[in-house]
Amino acid sequence: MQVLIINLDRARERLAFQQAQMRALGLSFTRIAALDADHLPDLGEAYWNGWERPIRPAERACLLSHRQTWETIAAGADPVLVLEDDAVLSDKVPALLEALRHRTDLDHVTLETRSRKKLVARASLSDLPLRRLYQDRSGAAAYILWPTGAAKLLQRSARHGAIADAVICAAYELASFQADPALAVQLDRCAPYGLPKPIATQSSISPTQSEKQRPSLAFRLRRIKAQLRMGLRQLCHSQDAQRRQVPVRREDFDYLKTLAVTQTTSPSAPGDAAP
Repeated sequence: MQVLIINLDRARERLAFQQAQMRALGLSFTRIAALDADHLPDLGEAYWNGWERPIRPAERACLLSHRQTWETIAAGADPVLVLEDDAVLSDKVPALLEALRHRTDLDHVTLETRSRKKLVARASLSDLPLRRLYQDRSGAAAYILWPTGAAKLLQRSARHGAIADAVICAAYELASFQADPALAVQLDRCAPYGLPKPIATQSSISPTQSEKQRPSLAFRLRRIKAQLRMGLRQLCHSQDAQRRQVPVRREDFDYLKTLAVTQTTSPSAPGDAAP
């Protein structure tokens, strides 16, 4: 399965980490140059002001970077693993990618967990460590996306933007599934989950703008509407789903203890891990 890693040109340490991680897992990858917050296309403020709060420039860049990958996937015929450059993977990921390579009955599989409860099916699939995912709250760092799912996400984000996580999590039209146990966390969640932390990390989405201003009535109403929608979703699946945290299996990340990360000097390289 193809692997796409979204990476800012200046984030060379993260690229070096991903090169080492992919090599350790036996995966090849293609680097997708992330959009920079200082050089965004002008989509107009109407596009960005339709979500639940103002969206910061770095968050806008993140969404547009994901949309780049969605366009690529939608134009293809096969599922693709999409990673942000701070995604830390379990050693069980390659086996899952192989198992899902020819499946056509899914739109989206998230590998990630982030210490927040998710609404997942009470029973897992009979043949795979996956549960139907009915409601997530965050997570765009590690997911498998099919062309059908990519088309749905492009349509959902065509008229109004949001943070990338929110676009994915609000897309109830997706046939979405959760890896259980989870097979990925972000670098900043390694310590809370007791996992080896390969490199230090700082979010590329820095809160440079003041978020203490009271949001406008329109933003607040949209947020209330979103909360009601999530509540209804939970009610509709009260019999076949449950809200719970998805665990990780620490031993599946033990390979990180011996991961050798060498600083890269070429951010434009598509990836050098042998499959």
